[in-house]
Amino acid sequence: MFPQMTGYDRAITVFSPDGRLLQVEYALAATRRTPIAVGIKCKSGVVLMALKKHVSPLAAPPEKIYQIDRHVGAIAAGLVGDGLVLVERSRIEAQYNKIIYGEPITVKSLARKIAVFKQQYTQYAGLRPFGVMMIFGGVDDQPELYVTHPGGAFFSYKAFAVGKNSDKVNESFKQMYNPDMTLEECLTFILKLVIPLEEGEVTSDSFEVAFIGVDDRQFRKLSPEEIAPYFEKAKGGE
Repeated sequence: MFPQMTGYDRAITVFSPDGRLLQVEYALAATRRTPIAVGIKCKSGVVLMALKKHVSPLAAPPEKIYQIDRHVGAIAAGLVGDGLVLVERSRIEAQYNKIIYGEPITVKSLARKIAVFKQQYTQYAGLRPFGVMMIFGGVDDQPELYVTHPGGAFFSYKAFAVGKNSDKVNESFKQMYNPDMTLEECLTFILKLVIPLEEGEVTSDSFEVAFIGVDDRQFRKLSPEEIAPYFEKAKGGE
């Protein structure tokens, strides 16, 4: 994928002649190898969806969607170990904010703090960037969706997909995204886009889904039984 860069990719602190940090680009490439993960916000909240990766028929797939605070969830898309470190860091930052300021952390503030933490791993010898894109979804005064990149940047999105086939999904978002969808309509919409792109057989058990609604501002992960009706509706609409 990457040409020989005559040593510029051997240390995170060395820029290539054209101003690139190649180790950051390699970390970004690692996030594209993960099964697809999607965040989307709508008028009634935020939906987080991730395809599970089965490493063995004898092993349960690793968790990809995590609760960070009562009103915030996150997807760790990329290297599992790196994601666990950032999830724990996110939870600590959320608790610090509650202790120091006496109020829940905002989704934007959380994304900024994690982006700054990730950026520190791009400027010291002996370290490497986190091979993870974190998708933070939650509800403050309104639904919020932020994505942090391995290099330390973070952006606000209406809808975003990362992982295998994410380019096709993001292109569909540009053409078909509707901010007036409900949480249920958002989930069906995502599944309609993702299911046809998967090469192997997928079922409702293949997905993790979480809702954060504007009414209760409460993170809630759906069971496979709750996902099944949306899956069947999406599959029937192919």
